[in-house]
Amino acid sequence: MDDRVSYAYAVLRTDGVPDGTLGALTGVARAPVRLVTSGPLAAAVSPVPAADFDEDALRRHLEDLDWLEAVARAHHTVIEALSAHTTVLPLRLATVYLDDERVRQVLRDDGAAFTEVLERLTGHLEWGVKIYVDAPAAAAEPPVPAEGLSPGRAYLRARSAQRHTRDEAYRAAEEAAVRVDTIGRELAAAHARHRAQQGRLAAGAGENVLNDAFLVAHGQAEAFRSRALAAGEGLPGVRVDVTGPWAPYSFAALPGATRSGADAADPADAADAAP
Repeated sequence: MDDRVSYAYAVLRTDGVPDGTLGALTGVARAPVRLVTSGPLAAAVSPVPAADFDEDALRRHLEDLDWLEAVARAHHTVIEALSAHTTVLPLRLATVYLDDERVRQVLRDDGAAFTEVLERLTGHLEWGVKIYVDAPAAAAEPPVPAEGLSPGRAYLRARSAQRHTRDEAYRAAEEAAVRVDTIGRELAAAHARHRAQQGRLAAGAGENVLNDAFLVAHGQAEAFRSRALAAGEGLPGVRVDVTGPWAPYSFAALPGATRSGADAADPADAADAAP
C-alpha cells in the first residue's frame, strides 16, 4: 500500500493558473503542489504521509494546536497563491483522498456543482469583519474611599461603575453590529456568521463578540472596507477590525448536498486558524 495520500486544497478551472505558477509552491508537509484535472476543472493537491491523515491520526492531531496551525497556514498559503491568479473554491482543512484518481472521480461526480459555485464566486473575494468589546481596565490600587464611604462600599461602587461601563460597551457593540449588517446588505453578495474567536485564535485585546465574513465584488471592495472600518466610530469601548481580501473560504459550500466525501475526517473547527 502506498504511504502517500492526496491532500486537496481547492477546486479551480483548468485554464485558470498560468504555466509555471506551481513550480516553487509547496503546501502541507512541505510537499509540492500539482493540479489533478478532469475536463474543465482541476484540483490543487499535494502528496502527504497517509499516517498523518487517517482517522486515528487526525483525532490525535485535533488536540495539537501547533500541528493544526501549521497545516492551516500551509493550506492557506496554497489557496491564496492560486487565488492571486483565478477564482478558487477552497476545500476544507484536511480534505484528503486515497489517490489522484479518487480526486478525478470527485471532480467528475460533483463537476456541475463545482462549476455552479465557481461561477457564483467569480469576481468576488471574502472580507472578514470582527467586533471587539474592550474590557474596562481594573484598578491597579484599591479605590480611595469617597467622603463618607467605608473602603468596602467604595470598592463596591467602583465595581459597579466598571460593570456599567462594560454594559455600555456591549450596547455599543450591538450598534456596531447593526451598522456592519447594513453595510453588508448594501455592498456584499453574501454574508456568513462565524463563532466568536477565543483563546489562541483571538487576536488582540478585548472580547471578540462578532466574527462575520462577507463576499464582496472587486468593484465594491474599497467602499466595503472603508465603511466597515468606520462602523465603530463614536462607540466607546468598541473596536472593529476588517481583514482581507481572502479567497472565499466561507462561501464554498456546494449547493444542496455535502461535497463528495474525502477519505478521512475533516476537522472543520481547525479552519479558524486561518486566515
